[in-house]
Amino acid sequence: MTGKDEQEHWLARPATIKRLWWGFAVLLVITVLAQLIVHVKGYFVVDGWFGFGASYGFLACLAMVLFAKGIGFFLKRKERYYERDDDTGGDANA
Repeated sequence: MTGKDEQEHWLARPATIKRLWWGFAVLLVITVLAQLIVHVKGYFVVDGWFGFGASYGFLACLAMVLFAKGIGFFLKRKERYYERDDDTGGDANA
């Protein structure tokens, strides 16, 4: 059974993906707004600020992505790095 007979998985449907994005965004906003009700006492002055955890997490994630991109610039190889130089093909030990 292939083609139209096969049902698309519910997580792969565009409508479900859109609902999940909206749901997670609302959940994140509610989590940040919960700081208005729950008092957060930080060890330092800055970690007691409103929304510090969300902003710190976002900036830390952004820094990791940019760092990984920078390392990738230096560590990347050519697209055909593992291919043999000659056109004989076959086993490299032959």
